[in-house]
Amino acid sequence: MADYIGGTVNERLARNVYEVDEGNSHIEVNQEIARRTGTGKLLVRVCPAHVYSEEPDGTISVEYAACLECGTCLAVAAPGALKWHYPEGAMGIMYREG
Repeated sequence: MADYIGGTVNERLARNVYEVDEGNSHIEVNQEIARRTGTGKLLVRVCPAHVYSEEPDGTISVEYAACLECGTCLAVAAPGALKWHYPEGAMGIMYREG
């Protein structure tokens, strides 16, 4: 049986290992559609890795390097509000066994 990994969600997320594709985001927010549909605020609330944040001017910023590639954002985004694809091979999150 695997050992239990304790700690808060943020502590557990900090243990993840990422291979970042610098300057090549795999996530792009269409600011106009996101604002008009409310998708932007929804992305900020539902992302378990806190990849999305709302700037003071209402735009949504993306910290793609922290993405867990879970697809939650795709499930809630209005059509056209989000362009998302998996990072190039050997990039992105590296899941561990256990």
